Amino acid sequence: MSENQPLLGAPTRGPLKTHVTGPSSSQNASSSATARKRPPVDQSAPPQLNHRIGPQRTSRTTQKLKLLPEEPDRDDDDESGREVYSQVTRIKDPPARKDAERLGKAHRDLLPRVTAYCTASSYRMRDITKYLQSRKHRRAHPKLFDECLYTPYSYRDQEISAQEDFIRIDDEGGDIDVVITRTDVFLFEYGVVVLWGFTEAEEKRFLKELARFETEKLADEDVQVEEFNYYITQSYQPRIYNDFITLRDGRNYMMKLSISHAIAQSAKISLFEELVENTIEDTQDFPQEIAVTGKIDMDRSDIIKSIGELFILRININLHGSILDSPELMWAEPHLEPIYQATRGYLEINQRVNLLNNRLEVISDLLSMLKEQLGHSHGEYLEFIVIVLIAVEVVVAILNVIVDLTAENL
Repeated sequence: MSENQPLLGAPTRGPLKTHVTGPSSSQNASSSATARKRPPVDQSAPPQLNHRIGPQRTSRTTQKLKLLPEEPDRDDDDESGREVYSQVTRIKDPPARKDAERLGKAHRDLLPRVTAYCTASSYRMRDITKYLQSRKHRRAHPKLFDECLYTPYSYRDQEISAQEDFIRIDDEGGDIDVVITRTDVFLFEYGVVVLWGFTEAEEKRFLKELARFETEKLADEDVQVEEFNYYITQSYQPRIYNDFITLRDGRNYMMKLSISHAIAQSAKISLFEELVENTIEDTQDFPQEIAVTGKIDMDRSDIIKSIGELFILRININLHGSILDSPELMWAEPHLEPIYQATRGYLEINQRVNLLNNRLEVISDLLSMLKEQLGHSHGEYLEFIVIVLIAVEVVVAILNVIVDLTAENL
């Protein structure tokens, strides 16, 4: 599967301002995708939790259902490994249907959180591993799975012991376990962290600790956030519905890892979507200007800079293409593939990547147009030079004739 993507934005006049998150870019080159200038990013400060939330997916608002394989290593699960978009009516067991219908925003504060943050271009995984190994008092025990680093991590002196282990959505609903028995962290090399079971205050605290290991930190307004809630129940099959994740075992970190891979990819795609959208919006006047005036009101230097910024945008998306493919872990642990694919389907990653590629074609057309404009301007400049040289030659020839005639008369 080839799902290539990138980044950047441009002001309406002058060179494009790019926010580059690719490995080949530098922090000095990073800037906003709009015409305004942004203040310097404080590397030590955690991102504020008021960022743009909600990628360009419909599953948040259309109440789509995705069933997760109950036993990932079984091949006869009729929901495994294929795209299934279902509504509440597809849920056969009454307790699950009741819970799916009644769980809403009012219950989010009662349920544990699953939050993904895209905060940087990448993380220094080796340094993070050493840091986590030194945090034994936080119950940290890091394990590396290719591009993902997993560890338990707790700010609590002891595991939560709640007086009430279950809540009931209604009299016919299933028992829902909301006790957080562990808090898990999944760090992805491409600058995304997924936190399970943390409170919002604990998330801020962890992001502050993580900031020192970020490469090309994103400005606060560029940080992308994916928010879910989860709960544990034995009443029905694991599923994702209305951004509520249902699990049977809260201690199964491998299942959480599969789900986190897809959520992290969704957060990264959300960043790409925003940057590409900003680029198109900020450069959409260029074709109209060429159609009306026959040229772009930019000097040669600005056009060259604009071409360079657009090219960086495409390059960075292509460099991040491997992020959007199935992780290598799925080859080593094939029983996790159905869970990953089910979550990926719920987050509409394939559809969003296809849309992103279509928008990249628009960027490519714009790049070609600017190149043609640059070539046309350069051709006009050369023609002007030729005309000037011919004029100079004519003037010199006339002067020579005048000098010769004057000399003969003398």
